[in-house]
Amino acid sequence: MANVYELLPEIVGEEQIYIGSIIKNMDDQKAMQFANIYRARRKDPQMILLLTLVGFLGIAGIQRFITDQIGMGILYLLTAGLCWIGTIIDLINYKRIAFEYNQKEANQITAMLRNS
Repeated sequence: MANVYELLPEIVGEEQIYIGSIIKNMDDQKAMQFANIYRARRKDPQMILLLTLVGFLGIAGIQRFITDQIGMGILYLLTAGLCWIGTIIDLINYKRIAFEYNQKEANQITAMLRNS
């Protein structure tokens, strides 16, 4: 039985609980494989925060492009972050944006490992 604390010590909080629930039923080899792929694909919330702050310098929406929300990224880029209101909201919700992206990636990785 794999331990999330040993495999992915860099994750914390809600993300740690979610990943722990995913890998609890995996054998050690699958859990290690999951952790390696997940570590390469996950987005750090601090990076999302920094990219959101760049939105105030005139390049709004980078955080949305990075998290595969291309439509919102284009909208933010063309509207200056929805007149900075969207950028301010993203500053408040940067952890949620990162968690939702990481959750989607974890589910894709789990499905991929199940099929292999």
